[in-house]
Amino acid sequence: MPTKDELYDQGVDLVADGKVEEAVARYREAIALDAGFADAWQALALAYADLQRWDDAIAAGKRLCELTPDDELAHTTLSRIYQQAGMVPEAEAEGGKARLLSWKRQLAEGSE
Repeated sequence: MPTKDELYDQGVDLVADGKVEEAVARYREAIALDAGFADAWQALALAYADLQRWDDAIAAGKRLCELTPDDELAHTTLSRIYQQAGMVPEAEAEGGKARLLSWKRQLAEGSE
């Protein structure tokens, strides 16, 4: 049985080959093995966005943000998905969260 990392890597390869639906299945299998696997949630959100399955993409993006609330990239990903889905206020809110996290990180790095 493949590991979560192997399933994730297979998903990445499938996306590169244009087989996004198959990639979604691999990412979901990886998440079934580890529900907290943030990289797989990130990839799943992006794959759903590629398929224009906005509700699924947003749900995966929200889960990613729940798992990694201090991750700029997670909030940026969700912001981009909201924007692609035509949900501008939501996109702006998530983009603001990403910027705030970026500023906090820069301040912390500057004080070291």
